[in-house]
Amino acid sequence: MNMVVQRLMSAVCGNRTKMASWTFPPTAVSVRRARHEARTQMEHWGLGRQVEVVKLLVSELVTNAIRHGRGQIRVTMSVENGVLRCGVEDESAEPPRMRHVGWDAERGRGMHLVDMLACRWGSAHTRLGKVVWFQLAVKAPSTCWETVPEAR
Repeated sequence: MNMVVQRLMSAVCGNRTKMASWTFPPTAVSVRRARHEARTQMEHWGLGRQVEVVKLLVSELVTNAIRHGRGQIRVTMSVENGVLRCGVEDESAEPPRMRHVGWDAERGRGMHLVDMLACRWGSAHTRLGKVVWFQLAVKAPSTCWETVPEAR
């Protein structure tokens, strides 16, 4: 169960990009580990208000990568100008699908949750497969990010 952690911090405060990424094996325990890393990173960036939504969406996308993708899974998170972007990359070029599921189905709702909770989401082909991503508007802590004075 190797996990590669890369933290690429281009800035600590302001509107500059902050980024972190992790690589996980395609195993069930990786869902929990990805959720933990996402939570820790959100808290580190002072974005704890959105942490539960981020944990849920990361869990869904990593689970999909394990079930429907191939190879190692790379999770990347970045924040820039009040927008959190999270991508989950795997080695399958097959794009995600929104499936019609019955009310009593135990699976198949992951992309519906992403669609309902994210501001935007999509997928793109990569050199090795695909990345499925989502975006959320985030409010930065006023102690770190620039603030705009009230108009008078």
